Parts: sequence; C-alpha cells; structure tokens
Amino acid sequence: MVRGIHYADVPPGQAKYVMPVSGSIIDFVVDIRVGSPTFGQWDSVTLHSERREAILHEPGLGHAFVALDDETTVTYLVTDVFRPEREHGINPLDPEIGLVFPAGLELLLSDKDTAAPSLAEALAASALPIWQTP
Repeated sequence: MVRGIHYADVPPGQAKYVMPVSGSIIDFVVDIRVGSPTFGQWDSVTLHSERREAILHEPGLGHAFVALDDETTVTYLVTDVFRPEREHGINPLDPEIGLVFPAGLELLLSDKDTAAPSLAEALAASALPIWQTP
C-alpha cells in the first residue's frame, strides 16, 4: 500500500508527526515548496513500530509512505483538523520526483492517489506552497 504525496494549503499548513503503531513503513518527505533550493527533491526514512520511531513533517512539505508489512497501521498527530477543501496530492509514481520503492513490493494506490496530478501539473496549476525564507 502506498499513500500518495499529500499536503495542505499554506497558510496555515499542517505539520504532521507520523508513527507506525504496528508494522513498518518507508516515509518520504518531498520538497514541493516553489522557490525552495531543494524543490522537487526528497528524502526517506524507514520507521519501525517496535522501535517506536516517528518523523515530524513541517507545513508545506509533501508526505508519502509505503507500508512494508501487511498489518501496518500508521497514526498521525497534526497541528490542524482535516479540511478536505485545503488538502491536495501529487501522484507518488511521478517519474519527475522519482521516489524509490523496494524491489518486488506490490504498489497499491487509492483511486485518489492514482488520479493525482504530477508535480509539473500541480506547479502549472499554481497549486503548490510557496517557500518562505526563514
């Protein structure tokens, strides 16, 4: 199971503290902030429930993950409630982004994530957050 690259409108944005409570995941952080020196780049970390590992995503970054175990459950602590009209996605299989998934893993996506635009399409639609210098 792959959860697509999701993000919320900024402002206010939505920070996410992500942790698997069972199983394990590869968690991807994608810089989708227009103007950022690392725009379009990504990094990943493997998180295991038995080690109680977690990651904090700051507002304006894209977030995706792939479950590595059949019985994986992931929980989030977020800084804002779910607002569907402010939530967006980018297709996690966009070759321009090039997320690397484990070989041999079946990549199952929701219909919503399969239909999500590419990074280039989201950029052309002015649907991405703008990078703010610190």
